[in-house]
Amino acid sequence: MSSTPDNKEVEVRFLEIDKEVLIKKLRDLEAKDLGEDLLQEVIIYDKEFTWRDGGKSLLRLRTRNDKTELTFKHRNSHAIGDTEEIEFEVSDKDKAELLLNRLGFVSFRHQEKKRHTFELNNVVVDIDTWPRVPTYVELEGQSEEDLRKIAALLDLDWNKAVLENPRVVIEKYYKIPVGMMTYFTFDKFE
Repeated sequence: MSSTPDNKEVEVRFLEIDKEVLIKKLRDLEAKDLGEDLLQEVIIYDKEFTWRDGGKSLLRLRTRNDKTELTFKHRNSHAIGDTEEIEFEVSDKDKAELLLNRLGFVSFRHQEKKRHTFELNNVVVDIDTWPRVPTYVELEGQSEEDLRKIAALLDLDWNKAVLENPRVVIEKYYKIPVGMMTYFTFDKFE
């Protein structure tokens, strides 16, 4: 993930893409292929669940290739660049989760997604496949201008850019109540 120096996340999504066609375009443009992995995440909320119910804040422990990062996200609005993101690596996922639980935070949802990541002109292109959701692409960079340029190179229609976070996308467009689920994985869906 990249974020601006003031910890603002600048990203957009384009839904229901043809993964193979997009990968071919990325390779034709000589994008750097960073590989495909399974991401395992734990979504953590405050004990009163105001973060979950308001949908604006969360903590996330994400494991990818034996590397775990702890992330705090706070979304002020659905505008591009209006999400604060603080992210750093932790050496022990289980101890980090235990510490957060002891501090009063609640490990609420375990989730997974498959992610194929590319980098093109300083923009991260993440092709995400969640359980029971059509594959979509997320562009993340330093500015909206950078994202617009890459979208154009990839023949993605900027008028169809989606600014909502993944939870809102999954609930709004695919009618899966992921915010209320405790497991949103390829093997467990409850």
